[in-house]
Amino acid sequence: MELTETTTAFRGLESRASGRVHETADPTAVSPEEQARGLDPAYDYDAVDPEALLAGPRDGPAGTGRGHWRFDALLPFPAETAISAGEGATPLVPTERLADELDVESVYVKDEGRNPTGTVLDRGLSVALTAVGARAADGQDVEPLACASPGNAGQSMAAYAGRADLRSYSFVPSRCAFSNKAMTNVHGGDMRVVGGRFPDAAAAVDEQLETEYTDLGEFATPYRHDGVKTLAFELVADLGAAPDVVVVPTGSGEVVAGVYKGFSELERVGAIDAVPRIVAAQAAGCAPIAAAVERGLDEPEPWETPDTICGELEIADPAGGAAAVEAVTESGGTAVGVEDEDVLASAVAVAQNEVMEMGATGGAAPAGAWALKEEGFFDGGETVVLINSDAGLKTPDVLRSHLMGQGI
Repeated sequence: MELTETTTAFRGLESRASGRVHETADPTAVSPEEQARGLDPAYDYDAVDPEALLAGPRDGPAGTGRGHWRFDALLPFPAETAISAGEGATPLVPTERLADELDVESVYVKDEGRNPTGTVLDRGLSVALTAVGARAADGQDVEPLACASPGNAGQSMAAYAGRADLRSYSFVPSRCAFSNKAMTNVHGGDMRVVGGRFPDAAAAVDEQLETEYTDLGEFATPYRHDGVKTLAFELVADLGAAPDVVVVPTGSGEVVAGVYKGFSELERVGAIDAVPRIVAAQAAGCAPIAAAVERGLDEPEPWETPDTICGELEIADPAGGAAAVEAVTESGGTAVGVEDEDVLASAVAVAQNEVMEMGATGGAAPAGAWALKEEGFFDGGETVVLINSDAGLKTPDVLRSHLMGQGI
């Protein structure tokens, strides 16, 4: 992929370790050592008009501003080249009951379950597949695509790979939700179910694929978290200002890092005055990021015995752990671990009171907010946004089992 096929502001891929910007949009043009240490899309922020960035239409003909591609002034590729299914432009739902319960000025739920495959990760997979599709169009051999996933990313990759007519392999642990397994195949992806938990699925990629492949795992590609940042852009565009606090259900750290990058870029171009406090909400049974923040560490230590029913949150050694810790500490936020019972109860409470279907993963956001209220985290005048990171239909059996446990 040539730099001429990218947006005006895109400068190249920056090494997280050295700070060097490689003038290419193709990660494979960078040394394997630099790739392994992490790459991040870099931009010329002086080339971005903040008013124009946020004023684009929410909807329009495919490729001309629909969804999160309206923000292509701060994405690597122009909207007209995007592999997109209209992801983004998700509802921002005001919730007066939650505002009263948290004793804050206002609470909104950003309902990412409305994305094409029901997950916030569609934002990043759209950008990542756009990059891979361009490489394939240039004649590069990119197949097969592969990623290890608790479930959502594998399903999303299969969907966007199908649009690009590329073969994909999703490696998921046996405890992955049935909906993810089924829909990965329905989208035309090849699914490999691996006994055990997420680390076993990650190890199986190299063990089972006897060929070179394009890795679309979180942070293996520089584009997944960069696509997620558009969530922050939408929040500011819809609210007319930055919220005060954003609570993000957190497993790999990908969404926390992406949201923080988005707000940081908006601050840098002068669209907002300050980055909101960002909160990483984890399951207490697997909370390496929360533990690192509590202990003042720069990087999480692997969680020795992960144990949560919320599979998307059960990432014992998160690839984006250091980035997530940086996001919450630099923003003045925090991280919190919440019990499974509270996560599921929160998801059910939102569904029963707010006409919204929140998945088990998304329940970590209101559960985390309630826990923070008990700790005195809120001053009372805040605008708080809770991220519903996936749809209720991802885990209906888990939510129903919670109710049955209560005799319902």
